[in-house]
Amino acid sequence: MFDILTLLQCLLPEIKVTTMRQLNQIIMAMLAMSGRVTMLAISRWTLSGGSYRTVIRFFRTVIPWATVFWVFFRRHLFCPNDVYLLAGDEVVISKAGKKTYGLDRFFSSLISKPISGLSFFTLSLVSVQQRHSFPIQIEQVIKSDVEKINVSPSPEIKTQEKRGRGRPKGSKNKNKKEVVFTSELLRIKTMINELFKLVANFVPLTYLVVDGHFGNNNALQMARQVKLHIISKLRHDSALYIPYQNPEPNHRSRRKYGDKLDWRNIPGEYLRQNSIEEDIQTDTYQATLLHKEFAQPLNVVILVKTNLKTNACSHVILFSSDLTLSYEKIIDYYRLRFQIEFNFRDAKQFWGLEDFMNRGQTTVTNAVNLSFFMVNLSHYLLAQFREDNPGSGIVDIKAYCRGFRYVREMLKMLPEQPEPILLSQIFAKLVESKAGIIPRSSLLNLGVQLSPHPASDVLSLRLC
Repeated sequence: MFDILTLLQCLLPEIKVTTMRQLNQIIMAMLAMSGRVTMLAISRWTLSGGSYRTVIRFFRTVIPWATVFWVFFRRHLFCPNDVYLLAGDEVVISKAGKKTYGLDRFFSSLISKPISGLSFFTLSLVSVQQRHSFPIQIEQVIKSDVEKINVSPSPEIKTQEKRGRGRPKGSKNKNKKEVVFTSELLRIKTMINELFKLVANFVPLTYLVVDGHFGNNNALQMARQVKLHIISKLRHDSALYIPYQNPEPNHRSRRKYGDKLDWRNIPGEYLRQNSIEEDIQTDTYQATLLHKEFAQPLNVVILVKTNLKTNACSHVILFSSDLTLSYEKIIDYYRLRFQIEFNFRDAKQFWGLEDFMNRGQTTVTNAVNLSFFMVNLSHYLLAQFREDNPGSGIVDIKAYCRGFRYVREMLKMLPEQPEPILLSQIFAKLVESKAGIIPRSSLLNLGVQLSPHPASDVLSLRLC
């Protein structure tokens, strides 16, 4: 069985001993339990039969989760020779009721419409070699009054705001590097700065990988202010321009933008790779291009896919603020961003991100951060478990822990409790049995004294 308490010893300087013991019991219950992960269900599955009030006290304790995540990652998950990316994304969970802290309407990409629920922005460290994402900081999204106001102007106002073609008289050039950040970008910037204080150059971070929602100049300037290069995606209809090349070097020209790039007829000099797989031709282009909404040139990678049977074409535009980054790394790093979606899936499916019914600010924060902490912990446990059980997943770990729990509860009914070392031997014997049935003779051989009035000659155990 996993020794969770030993893994949590590194957290002692940051949390109290009592909190650590409560966390150990809760983790053991979450590993073994089935059904919805709520406080009441956790209290019923604790090994020592912990009370519901003890679980409530834990969820009402203020815990420095950002420090807890970082200390656990540095002690158990960090690889010195690996390269890490900083990825960010938002997860929305549905919640009913009216009194849950932060409850509002947020857009859910899974349902493709706004829903009533909670939203959390997550920063993760993505390992390039392990191809896995580790949540490192989670913050709840609380909409400001300005964000809640979304009133579109009337047609009369739109007509008054229309102006003729050309530049208004008296207008001045604007510095595109001086932008006004939205509350969303300010929140992300604050989270990154707080993370840098914790990391303190222990993990060198160069790139911030985000989805197409942040494919704009404001997000790029936010990343540059925290000394990171952004990797993201542009809209498919973005207007990109080739930098103007003056045909007369001796003649000074103020022209900046050259020809507009047509993704259907990209010059061959920008082609970097061509491949065909299952009648799908993929052409990869890379160039330093200009966008009129951005303050600086962009390192753009365009992937054009063509169906050789139907001649149907589609394309994706990736970009980075690092002009020296190769197209292979831009594609690979942006592909790794999707690992954070697997964290969201595991937190919802196995660790109660969608199940908790807490309403207060502290209890909601603890429930969500506990779910993501279990994502990191389960990754560490899974690496150990796969040494003897290749190809196993989280479901197998939970079945293993549940079986161990059933064995302990079954042996409590014996008149004399066996030695602790016999517990692991009995469980190993149980695992060997395909039907989950321990013959009476096997227990006697292990030195277990059975009741004089057994109900049958075997003890059965269902791992379900």
